[in-house]
Amino acid sequence: MRTDRADHFVPRWRLIGLATALIVLFVDQMSKEWILYWLDLPLRRTVSVMPCLNFTMVWNHAVTFGMFGGHGRWLFIVTSLLAVLGLLVVLVRARRRLVSLACGGIIGGAIGNVIDRLRYGAVVDFLHFHVGDWSWYVFNIADSAIVCGVGLWLLDSFLVERRGRHG
Repeated sequence: MRTDRADHFVPRWRLIGLATALIVLFVDQMSKEWILYWLDLPLRRTVSVMPCLNFTMVWNHAVTFGMFGGHGRWLFIVTSLLAVLGLLVVLVRARRRLVSLACGGIIGGAIGNVIDRLRYGAVVDFLHFHVGDWSWYVFNIADSAIVCGVGLWLLDSFLVERRGRHG
């Protein structure tokens, strides 16, 4: 019976991925509670935080970066939940740390935005970075976690491919 040292650590990566998902979900939902009910951003609309950052209230009825204009709220919710289920399968099977972290970030972010759609009918976006006349889309912690998760997954793919060529 062969025991691979990497196999011994697989459960730890699963736990790290699940912990990442829970942390992302918690931070995302707490930031939105703070924005909505403590800072009262819907009433204030915009609060300058730094020269390059505002908290700007946007109710996003669409998908990422406003795509699809908010049609099919339930389609977005169901699609997101199916993606989460698929990512949970990948997470359970993951054998690499970056894939586990990536799945956790994406799962936590996706669930955070689904909760918003269920609670408010739209996603709560509030982070607005800008420099001079340049302005980025308004987004939230969940969106950031999803983008970072995808980036980590791409980095992992690159590293695995590179190891394969030079290994």
